[in-house]
Amino acid sequence: MPRASKKKLRSSTFQNVLYNLAAVLCVAIWGLSFVSTKVLLENDLGPVDIYLYRFVLAYVLVCFVSHKKLFAYSLRDEFMFALVGLSGGSLYFIAENVALQYTLATNVSLLTATSPLLCTLLIGLLYKSERPKLNVIIGSLIAICGVGCTIFNTSFNIEVNPLGDLLAIGAALLWAVYALILKPLNVNYDVWFITRKTFFYGVLTALPFLLIQDQSAPIMTIFRPAVLMNLLFLGIGASLVAYLLWAYCVKGLGPVKGSNYMYFQPVVTMVASVFILHEPISFVGVLGIALILVGVWISDWLKQKKACAESDTRR
Repeated sequence: MPRASKKKLRSSTFQNVLYNLAAVLCVAIWGLSFVSTKVLLENDLGPVDIYLYRFVLAYVLVCFVSHKKLFAYSLRDEFMFALVGLSGGSLYFIAENVALQYTLATNVSLLTATSPLLCTLLIGLLYKSERPKLNVIIGSLIAICGVGCTIFNTSFNIEVNPLGDLLAIGAALLWAVYALILKPLNVNYDVWFITRKTFFYGVLTALPFLLIQDQSAPIMTIFRPAVLMNLLFLGIGASLVAYLLWAYCVKGLGPVKGSNYMYFQPVVTMVASVFILHEPISFVGVLGIALILVGVWISDWLKQKKACAESDTRR
């Protein structure tokens, strides 16, 4: 095998590792964000308040880095960015935050984790080149079974609030739409520009929701230590850093494989909920975690095996 080819292969492998690490870190942060949001709700902040505080902070920070280019290349792309801000920003997070008022943080995390399966189905319907392979379908179904198990991790008599769970499932569908719209934009725009536009339109489209929110917490509420720390985590970590990581990993891995990492989100939420929110975990919950891990591995196994075979052939 020529030295140049070996160097190129090593570089490609290293890049792939970085894409996967970015996906894992991003999903871990988002898993913790459910617990953080629950803490803010318990401190009297409203669902829209939480969203606006975190995303205004994130938008201001990202503008310091990416601010020279204001508009997309075309009106069509600008409209697409507005849809990204709506589906992956305001509608998604407000639905998620309201759902957290009615059900457990673990439940919301688990139900929104169905977005990879929805994303796979939507992309498969629209793009013939990305029709899901058998291993992806099997892996997704196993992971979904894991999600089902973890829903009942506290007990089989767990309280289920229809409104909270329906909102969480609706948020999962919105995230699948967001991933789908993001696919063509990743070709022509860098992650900083995409992230900034997402935050801008996310904040803009959230403002009307202030009119229908029951009440907003007094501004001084944000200076409570618990509130301030969680807002900083959500604004800097779960919004700015995580969105940049997500745009980066989706660009490298593709929306289907990238979204499959969302199955790890409820694992992180469940563990954090045990220690922070004191939500119990049982054998069923542990079984769910195991199924999620196996499902994600199977969904990626065939592709990795094929890549290894091609590498051996080149040698």
